[in-house]
Amino acid sequence: EVQLQASGGGSVQAGGSLRLSCAASGFNFDDYIITWFRQAPGKEREGVSCINVRDGITIYADSVRGRFTISSDNAKKTVYLQMNTVKPKDTAVYSCAAVRYEPSEDVDQLNRLWAAAPWYDMWGQGTQVTVSS
Repeated sequence: EVQLQASGGGSVQAGGSLRLSCAASGFNFDDYIITWFRQAPGKEREGVSCINVRDGITIYADSVRGRFTISSDNAKKTVYLQMNTVKPKDTAVYSCAAVRYEPSEDVDQLNRLWAAAPWYDMWGQGTQVTVSS
């Protein structure tokens, strides 16, 4: 019943755009941090971007800031990752993850933990993004 489902991956040429979707079900969407991760062959899993659904606060990895935009549609319980000006280095399996985040928890904790995969207890299936040059 509790589920995250990532979709929207595919092949795109460098400089193009792609939008990934992470659809949530079975839990109170507004109480969660939802984060996009990616992992390329031979590389560590990397936190790409997260959003605090309740208040809309977002965080981006340096590698994607200015090119990618995370957003949420609370009515649809869906988080999006708009990927613009994609580069071959963006090629990876992209997954979304969620963790409950109470209003009483401070921003410092979010900044410290958002990109740490062990912090998350809900994960969706990955979607492959391949960027060709």
